[in-house]
Amino acid sequence: MKKITLQCMQAAAATMLIGAACIPAQAQTSVTVYGRVDAGVDYQTNVALKDASGNPTGQTGSKLAASGNQWGTSMIGFKGNEDLGSGLSAFFLLESGFDATKGTTNGSALFNRRSYVGLNGGAGSIKFGKNLFIVNDVWYLDPTGQQFMGTASLVKGRNWPGANNVIEYQTPTWGGFNATMQTSLGEQAGSTKNGRSDGISLVYTTGGLELRAIYDVIRDANGRYTSVYTASKDLIVGGTYTVDQLKLFAGYENISAPDAAAAADPDKLNHYWIGVNYAVTPALTLIGAAFHAKLNHDAGSASLFMVGANYNLSKRTLLYAAVGTVRNKGNADFGTEFDSPLPGHAQNGGYAGISHSF
Repeated sequence: MKKITLQCMQAAAATMLIGAACIPAQAQTSVTVYGRVDAGVDYQTNVALKDASGNPTGQTGSKLAASGNQWGTSMIGFKGNEDLGSGLSAFFLLESGFDATKGTTNGSALFNRRSYVGLNGGAGSIKFGKNLFIVNDVWYLDPTGQQFMGTASLVKGRNWPGANNVIEYQTPTWGGFNATMQTSLGEQAGSTKNGRSDGISLVYTTGGLELRAIYDVIRDANGRYTSVYTASKDLIVGGTYTVDQLKLFAGYENISAPDAAAAADPDKLNHYWIGVNYAVTPALTLIGAAFHAKLNHDAGSASLFMVGANYNLSKRTLLYAAVGTVRNKGNADFGTEFDSPLPGHAQNGGYAGISHSF
């Protein structure tokens, strides 16, 4: 019995070895932890004061505060990729933004910026989950890199929201041309439009020239366009040109809300900007930009001017500083950042800090 059992065990072991030799090698998988911590100080003049109930008092005051995301969002993320063979790969990304000065997350979601999974191959890539809304591609056209004083200032953040329930497809790059299409499902029974957002981003690159066009729509819970800042149609066109140490920027944005409730409410906003980045040295980059926005229905206009500098202490650690001024006319109340002045009033502001990436 012992001899027969031993022979059986030897045969089984040989069978397992042969079978293991026939199993293909496991696909290669990589997972990376990454992030950024950004913090500093911030100062603004002529901030409109409010009472305990949040109502304007008609007075203004200067504000000195810590800054958590003025240069760029503090974040921590996890990303992974698996090679599935034949040019196909699977990927995922989980990313959460936070305020380094308070240690709090930017919103209640665990992964409040991105949480998606997808496939990438010769026909392009597709992803499902949560992502930044496609209009955030304005980042490529922003001379400041979408700092707090940048393309979002004179549209009150309309061009940098997030998006839930996303389906997104990106084409391969053909002759310098690439396209990305995104939909954010409203998930309301009885309607495919209510609460849904859609967009497309087109880019063409050749040499030092990059041209970009973005069109998106954000619908309210009733499927309508009722506010230029929260539920509207948005078209952005612009480009950048890089030659040696100089990079030039120009952009135009048109926002419309044809279903705005009151006839006196603005339902159109035109936004223009130009800017420049100049690399004085490999470590030091100077920034200059000018923005102008005009609302219809006599709602006013505003101009924002800013200058800044980025200084790289290393590949991971950056010192930054920026100062700016916004000049409002009529009923416009745009701020250099998000603390607005009284309508028609000017405001000055600036911030400086450290950003470390890992």
